Amino acid sequence: MHIHILGICGTFMGSMAVLAKELGHHVTGSDANVYPPMSTQLEAQGIELTQGYDPAQLDPAPDLVVIGNAMSRGNPAVEYVLNKGLPYVSGPQWLADHVLQGRWVLAVAGTHGKTTTSSMLAWVLEHAGMSPGFLIGGVPQNFSVSARLGDTPFFVIEADEYDSAFFDKRSKFVHYRPRTAILNNLEFDHADIFPDLPAIERQFHHLVRTIPSEGLVIHPTTEPALLRVIEMGCWTPVQTTGAGGQWQVKLLRDDGSQFEVMFEGVAQGVVEWDMTGQHNVANALATLAAARHVGVAPALGIAALSAFKSVKRRMEKVAEVRGITIYDDFAHHPTAIATTLDGLRKRIGDAPLIAIIEPRSNSMKLGAHRDGLPESVVDADQVIWYAPANLGWDLAGTAALCTVPSIVSDSLEGIIERVKSQAQPGTHVVIMSNGGFGGLHGKLAEALK
Repeated sequence: MHIHILGICGTFMGSMAVLAKELGHHVTGSDANVYPPMSTQLEAQGIELTQGYDPAQLDPAPDLVVIGNAMSRGNPAVEYVLNKGLPYVSGPQWLADHVLQGRWVLAVAGTHGKTTTSSMLAWVLEHAGMSPGFLIGGVPQNFSVSARLGDTPFFVIEADEYDSAFFDKRSKFVHYRPRTAILNNLEFDHADIFPDLPAIERQFHHLVRTIPSEGLVIHPTTEPALLRVIEMGCWTPVQTTGAGGQWQVKLLRDDGSQFEVMFEGVAQGVVEWDMTGQHNVANALATLAAARHVGVAPALGIAALSAFKSVKRRMEKVAEVRGITIYDDFAHHPTAIATTLDGLRKRIGDAPLIAIIEPRSNSMKLGAHRDGLPESVVDADQVIWYAPANLGWDLAGTAALCTVPSIVSDSLEGIIERVKSQAQPGTHVVIMSNGGFGGLHGKLAEALK
């Protein structure tokens, strides 16, 4: 079957394309912006990409068009599909029908940490010899591919609350019907489609309603929004993580790089790894709980986590030039920015730390998170905010409220010049964006030489 994917370079759609190819389909796709790491992965898989949405790419007609949730009415390719009556489906629906049916799905949901936790969980199962399938919204470095079918009933999926398509406004995760579900955390996000936090809580409850009574729900004790979700009704056993929960940790290093795991008061072993930050410690606990549900003993899970490599673009060290270290990070919400900088600060001590932040997500562009931004960067020594031309709110006003030196730049060249003038050997530079950021990482590394 010839499947054409509109919006193929999104992390979800690109991963779905890999699975469709593995199932033996002829897969092609198009996107407005074709950039790594997804474009590189797709080309390596032999999947043909077209830049832009010219309807000519749909002639001759494919057998099925999978329409990404970034597509809307008015898009020329979408209009062509509708006018010609071509068969079409959303990505999550296709996945549910052709990949997840009949499998033991382990879903990782939450505002933050989905990609990292899904990667941890897939790796723990792999390390235990369970050869899981997975679909992850990033490229886990333990696997170097973001999706695969796997050889066993187990399938790990990053379960996103964003909507499925312009014609299906349910959250993607409602399609997945997991048996094991991690609910990592829950805050207001996706201001372009959700009016408020209760609207997102309702979608999370739709997910909880689909989990069987023989399944398992895992969530931290410290998230009021998740407690409200469970209180709406839960028909499934629950295990909790963190303070007062069944799964707890004893930190052995402040930066989170070494900690002891406790289950129901009994020590299970010590994780020592390259990750930092309290958020990753919390991700690890949820991972161990989910892995135990499918039969992986905590001691085996702990051994796997000690060999876990992070996900591309999650505090990924991309260059070291003249003693200046550059990291690429996906953080695009104040909480994620704060926890990431906190973890790095605890690792590097008093070394200079420069944060470069592009407010690029839809919620950021709408200004939904601007009140939380000044507080999120307190662990940096200075911050450079990038103001794209289409930003609809006063970024300079937000920068002025920061307690650390902050400037706003409207060009990559301006950012590079600023870093060149400030950075010295021993400086750590974190670039935070959920997009390609114009290749800033490589340009900056080149300029620093």
